[in-house]
Amino acid sequence: MKANVHGHKETRTRTGIKILLTSLSAMVAETSTFPIDLTKTRLQLHGESQPLSSSTRRPTNSFRVAAGIVRDQGVSGLYKGLSPAIIRHLFYTPIRIVGYENLRNLVSADGSLSLSSKALVGGISGAIAQFVASPADLVKVRMQADGRLINKGLQPRYKGPFDAFNKIVAMEGLGGLWKGVLPNVQRAFLVNMGELACYDHAKRFVINNQISDDNIYAHTLASIMSGLSATMLSCPADVVKTRMMNQAASKEGNAMYKSSYDCLVKTVKIEGLTALWKGFFPTWARLGPWQFFFWVSYEKFRQISGLSSF
Repeated sequence: MKANVHGHKETRTRTGIKILLTSLSAMVAETSTFPIDLTKTRLQLHGESQPLSSSTRRPTNSFRVAAGIVRDQGVSGLYKGLSPAIIRHLFYTPIRIVGYENLRNLVSADGSLSLSSKALVGGISGAIAQFVASPADLVKVRMQADGRLINKGLQPRYKGPFDAFNKIVAMEGLGGLWKGVLPNVQRAFLVNMGELACYDHAKRFVINNQISDDNIYAHTLASIMSGLSATMLSCPADVVKTRMMNQAASKEGNAMYKSSYDCLVKTVKIEGLTALWKGFFPTWARLGPWQFFFWVSYEKFRQISGLSSF
C-alpha cells in the first residue's frame, strides 16, 4: 500500500517537473521566433477580401512585411503581442506535450506505436490544449493585427493583453474569447498530428538506424521534418483561424465571416486557392526554429533533471 502511495507521489512529481520544463522551453522558443510569427500573421491578413484584380492590393512577401514593421514601429514592433503569446504557451504547451507523452505511454509502455497511432494521440492532445489556450491566442492575434492600424495613423484597439481581455469580454461577451475556436482547434489537431507524431517517429528512426545518437543532431533532424509536415497540414486552417480571430463585431453586430466554412469559401472565391497557403514559408521558417529551440532545450532540461528522453 505504501509502495503504491509512494509511486503515485513520484509520478505526480515527475509530471509537475515536466510541466515546468515544457513551460520554460516554450518561453525560450516563443521569444526566439516571435518576430517570424508576427510576420506570418500580417502576411496572412494582407489583401484580406480584396480581389486579385484590386488596384489597392499590392503583392508582398515576408521580407517586405518585416521591413515595413521595423520601418514604421521600430524593432520593438516585431514583438507586439509577445506577452499573450507566452501566456498562451503556459497552458497550451504543457497540456499537449505532457498529455501526448502520458497518452502514448498509456497505450504502449515502451512508446512503440505506429505512426498513425502517434498522429491520432498527437492530434487529440493538441486539440484539448488549444481549446484551453484559445482566449490567449485570440488576444495575441488581435494585438499582432493592431500594428496595421498604427501604420495607418490610427489608434490600436488594445493597450495591452489585460486591456484586450477586458474589452473583448465587455463588447463581445465571455464567449468572444473563444471566437474562432473551431478553426483554432482544427489547426491544433493538424499541427500536433504532424509535429508531435513526426518528431517522435523521426527521432526514433534516426536513433534506431544509428544515423545519430540521442543528441542535438537527432533532435535537429527530427524537428526539421516535423516542422515541414506540420506546416503542410495546418497552413489552410491557420489562415482561416487568423482571419476568424482577427475580426471584431461591428456596432451593428455584423462580421465579415459567419463561420470558419464561410471564411474558407470567401477566401478561395475572392483570392484563389493559393491564399490558403499564405504565409507558408514564414510558418515553416517559424515552426522549424521554434521546434529546434523547444526540443533541444526541453530534452536538455529533462537530462539535467534526471528524466528520460522524450
